[in-house]
Amino acid sequence: MSFYVVVGFGPAGAATARLLAGRGHSVRVVTRSGRAPESGIEHVALDAADGDRLTEAVRGAAAVFGCAAPPYHRWAAEWPALTSALCTAAERTGAVLVMLGNLYGYGPVNIPLTEELPLAATGPKGRVRAAAWETVRTLHEQGRLKAVELRASDFFGPGVTDGGHLAGRVVPQVLRGRPVSALGDPDAPHSWTYLPDVAAALAEAAGEERSWGRAWHVPTGPALSVREMVARLATEAGTGPVPVRALPSAVLGALSLFSPLMRELKEIRYQFDRPFVVDSSAWETAFAVRATPVDEQVKTTVAWWRERLTTAG
Repeated sequence: MSFYVVVGFGPAGAATARLLAGRGHSVRVVTRSGRAPESGIEHVALDAADGDRLTEAVRGAAAVFGCAAPPYHRWAAEWPALTSALCTAAERTGAVLVMLGNLYGYGPVNIPLTEELPLAATGPKGRVRAAAWETVRTLHEQGRLKAVELRASDFFGPGVTDGGHLAGRVVPQVLRGRPVSALGDPDAPHSWTYLPDVAAALAEAAGEERSWGRAWHVPTGPALSVREMVARLATEAGTGPVPVRALPSAVLGALSLFSPLMRELKEIRYQFDRPFVVDSSAWETAFAVRATPVDEQVKTTVAWWRERLTTAG
């Protein structure tokens, strides 16, 4: 069994840590606030942007997983320091750096996304994510560290709550048979990456030397529109057809006045106004992890949300 460090305990960090612990590995999770320990997982409180302290937390680990993210509206200011600290820890300890990335770095495109596309983001969040990977990749090519990046589309599934576009604003509404509001065109095909597949791909990449030195797309199922996904969720939930309507631009503008998240979403509105399709065939051709079938994703997600809402009262 191995020792791993997971930086961040949001949906992806938590899923990755628990997957590794469930396989019998020793896992240390690094967050600002820390948490009570859980089976197989030690939680440590420190600022992951502090390279010296992070190095000490990572020492002895086979891999360090970069799953943390600053608050959405502080990405441009805080990503560089976090990236630098992760690189410092990986270089000093020899741990493989497994970065969880996203698709913002490509910017607006009108074709399916592949890893060969240039990182041509036009907005600040996309540019900072692209710059982070370029920093890591350069250090890998210089032989100073070993690294890989796994890029996911919008998270979907158990554990995805407030930040997901098919999560807290959608699934509880579906379970109650109430209308759903969608950002952008509800009929545009869109790729959704199932959270357990994110964790499985990150774990596989850590031990697959063939994957290191480049970016890959996490195995992702066929692109389905918000309307199609809501219909599948409603069928599984037994709540019948649920109306889906586009969130009017005026409403989005009004919400942006009060919500930093909604304000920042303007930069990536293009992902929902047109088809946004991810090609993950490169990973699926080379490695073992595959996208979970959509029907299974939906079934598990509905069950998880139903239990969560029941427990919450």
